[in-house]
Amino acid sequence: MVIDPVLLRTFLAVADSGGFSEAARRLGLGQSTVSQHVRRLESLLGRELFVRDTHRVALTGDGEVMTGFARDLLERQDRAIRYFARPEPRGRVRLGVCEDLVLSRLPELLRRFRRGHPLIDLELTVELSGVLHERLAEGKLDLIFAKRGPDEGGLPVWTDTLSWAGAPGLCLDPAEPVPLVVYPEPSITRARALETLRRNGFRWRVACTCTHLNGLRAALLAGLGVGLFATSMVPPGLAAPPTHLPDPGEVVFGLAGRRPLTHGPIAALSDLIRSHPWAARPEPVH
Repeated sequence: MVIDPVLLRTFLAVADSGGFSEAARRLGLGQSTVSQHVRRLESLLGRELFVRDTHRVALTGDGEVMTGFARDLLERQDRAIRYFARPEPRGRVRLGVCEDLVLSRLPELLRRFRRGHPLIDLELTVELSGVLHERLAEGKLDLIFAKRGPDEGGLPVWTDTLSWAGAPGLCLDPAEPVPLVVYPEPSITRARALETLRRNGFRWRVACTCTHLNGLRAALLAGLGVGLFATSMVPPGLAAPPTHLPDPGEVVFGLAGRRPLTHGPIAALSDLIRSHPWAARPEPVH
């Protein structure tokens, strides 16, 4: 059964005003139209909603019950109309963010996004940059914000220097291979660390591999070796090693999407990422 909301509004107007003439006046309809609407509703329900005589119009028992249903149905419809009439972008974005952002920039970014776009839902994936580029190519993500490798495209957003980091007071024996604490492949910072050491004639060994940033930080704080990070994202508690290591250069963080970055909710998120003051220190997370 499908009930036309017009019939419900007419029914409530008669119930609230106590008569067909007053309901017609309130609705701006002819009295015959109001009577027709009520008869159609009664026919749909198979119930008499009003007792009519020459002196009065009164609700039947079924009519009393129907007023509650009618108000509820119309209120639900009105809420749906108001929701979809709001001008804010809405929808869902499958966002991929690289591990480096988790302990520093991600909470601030998500907080700003939620304040500005409360109707857009996020499906968040945190992974290595190389993995995110693969998942984007497979159609499993809509938008990624990650480090760019030499073969990855996308829109450059922010460039940062790279820095070696380890436990405070860590001493490296120059006669021994440099112990590395790194992500597994495919990792852009891992590849850069190996390339930098190889190009400058350093020997190395992979002392610890971990897929997550918190694990890398724990291994580094334990003194297992040195790692390579974007300078503004060095995990808390780590410091530059006293032994001179070669300059690893810079890294570019960029946006990439399967659809144009001007498309709907993807545009709202990509615009926020591009306008974010990445060079500033991140706000503390409370």
